[in-house]
Amino acid sequence: MMIVFPAIDLRRGRCVRLQQGDPDAETVFDDDPVAAARRWQAQGARWLHVVNLDGAFGEGRIDLRSLYRGITADLLESLPVNWRLLHSISRGVSIPIQFGGGLRTLDHIRLALMLGATRVILGTIAVREPDMVRQALAHFGPERIIIGIDARDGRVATHGWKQTRDIRAIDLAKAMKDAGARRIVYTDIARDGMLTGVNVEATAQLARETGLRVIASGGVKDLDDIRALAAHRRDGVDGVIVGQALYTGRLDLARAIEIAEGR
Repeated sequence: MMIVFPAIDLRRGRCVRLQQGDPDAETVFDDDPVAAARRWQAQGARWLHVVNLDGAFGEGRIDLRSLYRGITADLLESLPVNWRLLHSISRGVSIPIQFGGGLRTLDHIRLALMLGATRVILGTIAVREPDMVRQALAHFGPERIIIGIDARDGRVATHGWKQTRDIRAIDLAKAMKDAGARRIVYTDIARDGMLTGVNVEATAQLARETGLRVIASGGVKDLDDIRALAAHRRDGVDGVIVGQALYTGRLDLARAIEIAEGR
């Protein structure tokens, strides 16, 4: 079964969509991300994909000294708005959440899980500190840790997609598999938010060549993209993240879920 993940991208407390990850190409779709989360659950979503864009862009520093006291009112009040929203969303819906954006340490991961994330996505840190990712996979387990691989022309991009690295996406995926990862989110940056169609072939190829479960992201425009990806379930295409098409009304979530689940 392929999972359709409605995206809730958080920018300074609001639900937004960006084009190709550009913070200057932002469209606000909802001032109430919790209401958006409840709406997608009501339409049949089985998971949510929540991204802290502020964290991905290096904004919203966290003081983690009080982390080990548990989730207290004082801790919540001290957190940046998007982290507080993760907690609110997790309490407002009954479906699981995968959460990413600016997670750089084991304490960041621990905090996200404490605030209600079922699993977290590690992106930039997989390139900068692969040993830390190995520690995270060993400590939290491969069902709680997903690797986010964002690529531009097949090369990995980091730091909110601002920097392109001289490493191929497929090589990073294989290295992360060796580290213990089982699942990745693969984003074609050139297509993200552009409604130009998801990169089906690159996604399926990545799954086939690595043996990893791959969640597709970037460019989904309509139900044909869902059908095309669902045809590669046996290759290892595990899910698809939908954003712009969903928020602009070009994609019917309930029907997308039916197609993804083979109904």
